[in-house]
Amino acid sequence: MSEHSITVQNVCKSFENGRIPVLKHVNLKIRHGQRVALWGASGSGKTTLLNLIGGLDLPDAGQLDTFGLNPTLEAHRLKLRREVVGFVFQLHNLIPYLTVKENILIPAIALGVPHAEAESRLKETLEILKMSHRIDHRMQDLSGGERQRTAIGRALINRPKVLLADEPTGALDEATGDVVFEILRGLAKDIGVTVVIATHERRFAEACDRIFRVHSGHVEEVAQ
Repeated sequence: MSEHSITVQNVCKSFENGRIPVLKHVNLKIRHGQRVALWGASGSGKTTLLNLIGGLDLPDAGQLDTFGLNPTLEAHRLKLRREVVGFVFQLHNLIPYLTVKENILIPAIALGVPHAEAESRLKETLEILKMSHRIDHRMQDLSGGERQRTAIGRALINRPKVLLADEPTGALDEATGDVVFEILRGLAKDIGVTVVIATHERRFAEACDRIFRVHSGHVEEVAQ
């Protein structure tokens, strides 16, 4: 593995056949185990950049490398999304009639993880998230913060190398958002996963190891 586990080189992205430029010649490098904030206002391009790194979208130009995989290649994208990247979104997208356990295990079942291994991972993940006591509860019985922690568990169950979190506290009240953010921030230390968080809140950005400001299609690192 190279020193930099995520590399974005001269990447451009626009929508509506180029009429709406979103990212302009973006360059950044992230090392394994770092906690990185993509900081900027709504609509600045943070989500687009996360989607490009994770293979959910394709650039118009430039090169990407996410832990040795090229998100622009179809042959790499499935492996990237199933084994390398975990996604956490502002809206948790959980299945309401399933339990915490069932929601978290979905990606492991899809990947074909053996039952005993999946159960072991589930137990460890719930302990990290402090959700073991909620294992058999359905989504309607959980608070907003507990639902987001369940979504984080779902993103972690396949042991990704990087967690991409898009405004993960945006739908939560301040106190609950603080709890969820601290869990995300601690993952780099607890299990060694790289964490990249898109946020518009400066206080969250400043709590990360590095800050990249996303503004008017450009990305620049902010000295701390």
